Amino acid sequence: MASTAVATVIKMIESLPEDAQDQVIEHLRDYLEDMKDDVKWDNAFKKTQPQLVAAARRAKREIADGHAKPLNRRDL
Repeated sequence: MASTAVATVIKMIESLPEDAQDQVIEHLRDYLEDMKDDVKWDNAFKKTQPQLVAAARRAKREIADGHAKPLNRRDL
């Protein structure tokens, strides 16, 4: 299926004037680079998800037990 979709897109691009083809290719390059970055971030987030959940649970427990105090924004 993917090869059919790719072939269709290639035919669509080839049907455009050359300057439009160049623009489409440049947009595709940018889009693909963005997608690579998104995949990296998603993978990094997935790896830290258990630690984030544990930290959130710990914070909720500390608040419930009265061990947390409000943030003093003047100290920031």
